[in-house]
Amino acid sequence: MKKSFGLTTKIFISMIFGCIFGLFIKSIPDGYFKDTFLLNGLIKILGNGFLATIKMMVVPLVLVSLTCGASSIGNIKKLGRVGGKTFIFYLITTCIAITIAIGIAYVINPGTGLDMSHLVTQETIISEGKNFTDLLLGIIPLNPIESMVKGDMLQIIFFSILLGLSISLVGKKAEPVKKLFESSNEVIMKIVQMLMSIAPYGVFALIANTFATTGFNAMIPLLKYMSVILISLSLHGLIIYFGMFKIFTGLKIRPFLKRFIAPGSIVFSTASSNAALPVTLEAMEEAGVDNSIASFTIPLGSTINMDGTAIMQGAAAIFIAQIYNIELGLGSIITIIATATLASIGTAGVPGVGMVMLSMVLQSVGLPIEGIGLILGVDRILDMCRSTLNTMGDCICTIIISKSENAFNEEKYYSVDSNSLEDAKIAS
Repeated sequence: MKKSFGLTTKIFISMIFGCIFGLFIKSIPDGYFKDTFLLNGLIKILGNGFLATIKMMVVPLVLVSLTCGASSIGNIKKLGRVGGKTFIFYLITTCIAITIAIGIAYVINPGTGLDMSHLVTQETIISEGKNFTDLLLGIIPLNPIESMVKGDMLQIIFFSILLGLSISLVGKKAEPVKKLFESSNEVIMKIVQMLMSIAPYGVFALIANTFATTGFNAMIPLLKYMSVILISLSLHGLIIYFGMFKIFTGLKIRPFLKRFIAPGSIVFSTASSNAALPVTLEAMEEAGVDNSIASFTIPLGSTINMDGTAIMQGAAAIFIAQIYNIELGLGSIITIIATATLASIGTAGVPGVGMVMLSMVLQSVGLPIEGIGLILGVDRILDMCRSTLNTMGDCICTIIISKSENAFNEEKYYSVDSNSLEDAKIAS
């Protein structure tokens, strides 16, 4: 029986062959075959065609997925304080996560030493003329349809979230509209899945083009980019998540880590928070969290808590700006933080959607999305790590909220660790 490779394996293989083929092209003397037929013909059609499909899906995906994500937050009205605390926790930690990633990126400078500015296919425009007040006011669309036509991402995000929340608040009367968006979301996701089937060919062409013009010079910046994300993920988990856990609960971390092994291993192997949802819920209930809390915060977290994804988007934006020799000002940095934070709401767990969302972040500040082809080949490894961080954040938020609502069984939490249980009894 013939073995079928998964999409991730195909992309990784195509990246390797793209590197080899690109170096082969680089060794060919300049002429019609190399410049016209290969680089500006076959390679350009495959690479730019793939990028065009990503651009095509940005506006409909953002509009539909964010509307669906925001409309599912209707439980906030029922649960009141719990919903508010949960939403604020997820939003603040996501904003912190991308800020950390951007800071680490500027320390390591992953894109320096590799100049790909000559590969930009269109003029890049970075708007820096607006102050912070104008930037905030500019998020509100005067005409949502015009914003969609122009691809103004912050305005589309604002309108989508407002639309979703309104559908949620209207309730039963808005059910037909909600079902329409949910059905549309399924269709959009299916289109994304179909288009991602050509991703291996697109990655092959983009990587081949990169190595045909830069050679091995692209490898060191790529490894530095990976280190930025892994360092940022580690710092966010160890300092922000564990710090908040200790400050707001006063609990020992070791029992939590033991409880997290089961859902964490599933998330890491599948790179999907949704795949581990049942195990995560069970782990939190075994950790002493009341079911009424866990059944709300965990599913909501798997929808809107994407700190790991935000870290990738922030690091990738700086990396791509550097390799294309584009300087980002404070206004652009603030836009990246705001766009990536808001984009985390409603991001679906479908292969390829993360890259579409990244292209949205890049477009919000006018960065070329051609750079996506360079990082797509290593994204699966990073996706496993950032998805694990996302689920860890869901669990930590759940315990913090449960503790604040007096819906937490501390003895049950420590029952997984006899030494910690004895320490807790002495402390009490």
